[in-house]
Amino acid sequence: MINNKKVVVIMPAYNAEKTLEKTYNEIYQKIVDEIILVDDFSSDDTKKVAKKLDITTIVHEKNKGYGGNQKTCYRAALKADADIVIMLHPDYQYTPKLIPAIASMMAFGEYDAVIASRMLCNSALKGGMPLYKYISNRFLTEFQNVLIGEKLSEYHTGFRGFTREILEKLPLEDCSNDFIFDNEMLALILYNGYKIGEISCPTKYFPEASSINFLRSCKYGFEVLWVSLKYRFAKMQIPVKLFNCKGKSLDTSVELNYYNKGIS
Repeated sequence: MINNKKVVVIMPAYNAEKTLEKTYNEIYQKIVDEIILVDDFSSDDTKKVAKKLDITTIVHEKNKGYGGNQKTCYRAALKADADIVIMLHPDYQYTPKLIPAIASMMAFGEYDAVIASRMLCNSALKGGMPLYKYISNRFLTEFQNVLIGEKLSEYHTGFRGFTREILEKLPLEDCSNDFIFDNEMLALILYNGYKIGEISCPTKYFPEASSINFLRSCKYGFEVLWVSLKYRFAKMQIPVKLFNCKGKSLDTSVELNYYNKGIS
């Protein structure tokens, strides 16, 4: 807890058996009130490792996609009465040691959301990010900054924090269940006037760290361009479903399949 704000860390997991424990061990738990992991129908023993670590674990009975996984994570965090929610990939690509700093930036009312950026201080290339990923990240970010009118250093990190208000009020049910969910969520945050802060984050690339393949990366890139264009259209008062219409907030009445707790 920070400044009387309950801090919940959520981890959307898929085949994270080899990296979960290392990630968990670096979480500074003196300020974290609860950790929730959602296993998106992994083919390895992710849920068993989570149970061994006594992490509150929810298991999908079929794969719902990266965005679908996050929606379950956020529903669970809201049910746990979180004030601040930190989304951390359990693949050990991002250092959990930054959680207190990220949470503090929101707990004292300075920001509504915080992203841990790999682009600040050249952290991405130093951590081994492939050059083609770095170049595409920089291009997409600059394109988005021009259309959205912001100056973020990146939009594509898997380490983020949000206040409860964002999770309750934004139409996240209308966002994709695929990888573009992250980008749509940031666009909605900015469109609705919330403040996003950034913090420099070292990163590590290694075989066990999760990553989408080249073809899915290309698909994601085109979807990012389309989200940015839709944002600009909406600002020009052109009807766009995700931005201009009253969408659906997260349905917290959905029953969750807890793997190691007698609750739902």
